[in-house]
Amino acid sequence: MNDLLTTHQVQEMLQVDRTTIYRMVDNGRLPAIRVGKQWRFSRPEIERWLQTQSAQSPQSAEDVPGQTALDQTPAAQSERLTTQPELRTVLPLTCVQLIQDAFADILGVMMVVTDMQGNPVTRLSNPCGFYTALTQDPQAVAHCLRTWQDLAADPALAPRFASSEMGLLCARGLIRLESTLKGMVVIGGIAPDAWPPAPVQLSHLAETFGQSLSTVQSNVGNVYRMDRAGQERALRSVQRIADIFSHIAGDRNELCGRLQAIAALTIL
Repeated sequence: MNDLLTTHQVQEMLQVDRTTIYRMVDNGRLPAIRVGKQWRFSRPEIERWLQTQSAQSPQSAEDVPGQTALDQTPAAQSERLTTQPELRTVLPLTCVQLIQDAFADILGVMMVVTDMQGNPVTRLSNPCGFYTALTQDPQAVAHCLRTWQDLAADPALAPRFASSEMGLLCARGLIRLESTLKGMVVIGGIAPDAWPPAPVQLSHLAETFGQSLSTVQSNVGNVYRMDRAGQERALRSVQRIADIFSHIAGDRNELCGRLQAIAALTIL
């Protein structure tokens, strides 16, 4: 459990109360993953987040036209941060989950939407039996998070297959909001050509994911198999799905902006 922190541990690291932690998670400011009904935090991600926060020096009021010293207070800075459009706030998640579930079933793959830090925004759709067996232990989810983080760090814009920590193929399409990358549609659970792995690799997977070797061996065939044509179709489709979510996010963000402008007028 060294790689995953509890909410209480993060409270001690950040010196804030539990409500603030939950608020930061909800608005996308703090990287977290859902394990059952509880939030868990990747230790390396939290440490990187802390380094990023400490490296950011606040801009002086004189540097920003129209801002006063009052605008530079921690409360004002927090207010601006919470109003920045994060992926989970600009996607209608119930609708997106239904679309994701349908596409995952049609393509015959696992699918999830994450932010650009690899943190899941939606629930995983259509998990294969091998994935389900290896992630029975909550700390095993951290390995999936690292796979998604690696995909986010891939500089290639076009989808391409990579190997997950389970040895299965995965790929991602990029979700954009205007010119900014906001998240990914990740597909996975696809067996590579050399599957199943050698016995020594299966033993390594059992140790890595905290499962018995017999559990790994009995589920190694419960993966998604595709020929070359199917894999190419999946790669084309994942970016098209991401483009759909980009369009939804853009429309919703624009609508929210209009509603906020109307609300401001009514206050005046």
